[in-house]
Amino acid sequence: MSREGVTPQSEDFSAWYNELVIQSQLVDRGPVRGTMVIRPYGYRIWELLQADLDRRIKEAGHDNACFPMFIPESYLKREAEHVEGFSPELAVVTIAGGKELEEPLVVRPTSETVIGEYMAKWIDSHRDLPLLLNQWANVVRWEMRPRMFLRTTEFLWQEGHTAHLDEADAMRETMWALQDAYAAVARDLAAMPVVPGEKTPGERFAGAVRTYTIEAMMRDGRALQAGTSHYLGTNFAKAFEIQYQDEAGRLTLAHTTSWGMSTRMIGGVIMTHGDDKGLVLPPRLAPYQVVIVPIGRKEQGEEAAAEARRLGQAIRSMGIRVHVDDNRPQLSPGFKFNEWELRGVPVRIELGKRDIDNGVATLARRLPTVEGQGKEQIPLDKLPELLPGILAEFQRFLYDRAEAFREEHTADVDTWDAFAAQVAGGWARAFHCGRTACEDEIKAETAATPRCIPLDAPQESGACVKCGQPSAYGKRVIFGKAY
Repeated sequence: MSREGVTPQSEDFSAWYNELVIQSQLVDRGPVRGTMVIRPYGYRIWELLQADLDRRIKEAGHDNACFPMFIPESYLKREAEHVEGFSPELAVVTIAGGKELEEPLVVRPTSETVIGEYMAKWIDSHRDLPLLLNQWANVVRWEMRPRMFLRTTEFLWQEGHTAHLDEADAMRETMWALQDAYAAVARDLAAMPVVPGEKTPGERFAGAVRTYTIEAMMRDGRALQAGTSHYLGTNFAKAFEIQYQDEAGRLTLAHTTSWGMSTRMIGGVIMTHGDDKGLVLPPRLAPYQVVIVPIGRKEQGEEAAAEARRLGQAIRSMGIRVHVDDNRPQLSPGFKFNEWELRGVPVRIELGKRDIDNGVATLARRLPTVEGQGKEQIPLDKLPELLPGILAEFQRFLYDRAEAFREEHTADVDTWDAFAAQVAGGWARAFHCGRTACEDEIKAETAATPRCIPLDAPQESGACVKCGQPSAYGKRVIFGKAY
């Protein structure tokens, strides 16, 4: 595929995505199957997301730490459900330094076990709680069907791990991570409307008592699990003896949580907003919020480039990330316009000799926020101060567009035929008996899985859409095909 375009979404959404992440210079394929090289443009998106989420985590009282990526195999085996859940994905080191190891080492798939070991060492008294830790790290989960950002053998993430006096405090932490951290980041930065909810027992994290998720709809109608938060109860506390002396002097098990968001969010941004021309980046996550393309050759081109650099400085002083595309004279303006559209830049400014003489610049949004809105000319002296509002408007537009798309492709269903038709291209809200065996049958027949039991869904009951047994949750469950 050339850089002139990507396969249309309607023709093959998967091919569109796979081509786009490469052509837009977000990633390259790594040397080992299932790995990826995150290129500077893609890594800058991660840095912007990371900075905002890290700020929220620290403001809520958590401290960053760093734990080893090699974990003794015996640690994972202490929590039986945990090791069983992760066993198919583990990468295990058996030889190091030219010798066979006495105990195999697991390359970190997640850190509940190793952090649990150290929580047990660091916690003695009720005064040591809550213990609020966070780690920014890479993890390895061997992936049989890799897709850049969405499912790779190695990826980047943050993982919060906390210990608490009791269930109530641990649940407050679990819901803070879900709603005040993850849902807020998805909404405010990624312009991604998400549904916070609880996973069914069959979809829980291995070793958790309760698992919560934020689910987002992509432009092909599929669901993406964009962040998860787990209440672990005392399961890991028992396995690792994470206990404290309460005020009466009794030894009591701590209640623990874990929660994580990864580079999968970048894949979510691509599939929530992108179109047949390429990426569409929300301004708050765009490496370049504005690109200026000077137009003209020789003397006129030099004058336009000089004015573009001056304008770029004025825009930068407004706190806007701007790039002046002035060092590629061999490329035509049209090529540059197409390239920056492919790479999803929210606002493009075109500046030529005639524009300068008239004291204006031509502004083009990546998508028109008003029907029929194309390029518009804006006075050069007003442009820097107008851009913050234009970018904020574009951020809101993307969120509203994605939310409207989700609502158009979500429906309440009460019959099996309606369910099967709805999950073919969207989400179904249906009653569910809660049995894992029933979920397995639904998945086998439709490829759909229960995404979550929405926290804000109204209380209602009915018969399971598949087996007819009474619903288990007093709410409708969202089902959909997922990444």
